[in-house]
Amino acid sequence: MTKQSPLSTVKIDDARKTIDPIFLNTNLLRSERLALSLVAKDETDNPIRSFKGRGTGYFLARLASDATPLVTASAGNFGQGLAYYGARQGRSLIVFASLNANPLKIEAMRRFGAEVFLAGEDFDAAKEAAKIYAIERNLQFVEDGASAAIAEGAGTIAAELTEEVEDIDAIFVPLGNGALAAGIGCWFKSKSPRTRVVAVAAKGAPCMALSHNAGAVISTPEARTIADGIAVRIPVPSAVEWLQDTIDDIVLVDDDQLLDAMRFAHETWNRLVEPAGAAGLAAILAQASALKGRRVATMLCGANLTENQIKEWLPSAAKVGGS
Repeated sequence: MTKQSPLSTVKIDDARKTIDPIFLNTNLLRSERLALSLVAKDETDNPIRSFKGRGTGYFLARLASDATPLVTASAGNFGQGLAYYGARQGRSLIVFASLNANPLKIEAMRRFGAEVFLAGEDFDAAKEAAKIYAIERNLQFVEDGASAAIAEGAGTIAAELTEEVEDIDAIFVPLGNGALAAGIGCWFKSKSPRTRVVAVAAKGAPCMALSHNAGAVISTPEARTIADGIAVRIPVPSAVEWLQDTIDDIVLVDDDQLLDAMRFAHETWNRLVEPAGAAGLAAILAQASALKGRRVATMLCGANLTENQIKEWLPSAAKVGGS
């Protein structure tokens, strides 16, 4: 694939003026525990407890100002972001989530005003149902990973990082549908080309890694990981194209490594992070010896965990009532 990415640092700058400030200028966490200089943007302290309020905010700001209902598919956090802004615009939102979706995220999407339908055994099956629903009713389908504005909104994290931290050697970015990695990479390739941009996918959901390495869309029969936010088995073609120009590498982390990262975040910063949101940190922990002496960055992307998940994965947090 040789198609040039349409992503723009000018639009990332514009997004910083457009997105609800409650999602911007997030806290920068630091640690020297690993014999390296680690910085992490905390994207969990906002109304939807994830970074998705950046991309959804910029996307809806650039959308025609009519009240046409929108349809999307989401594991939960993207849908929350669209619902948050949609309610402010008086725009209704229909979200399709899988039958196995996180109930906390489903409840949150509904609380923010979305109508949520459950369909299919996983995210991609729910997405297919959402597309059919939108086509049959002539409604606009919003696909995370297919809109440049969503990626550019997410890229505002990188813009903040380059202002807050000098000489970042590498940044590790969770990879699901690809908007976050593409937006982050777009900024760093332009503003700090020396920084190595590494996207991090779940070992049980490797379709984006396979597609990136092949330079073509490659689906997998299943996505089996505890990281529901990055459990993708059918890549978004536009995101696969964008990543050719915006990242240097993709690495895979397994569920045990994700759990290690979640525990590290809680022990080090008293933060509760969901598995997908800890993927970048998981890769840093796994590569810590090779990164010794370097300045590395990541982001904690989401914190929507059920009580049962906290008890199972972070028992020490459950004992003290969480962070």
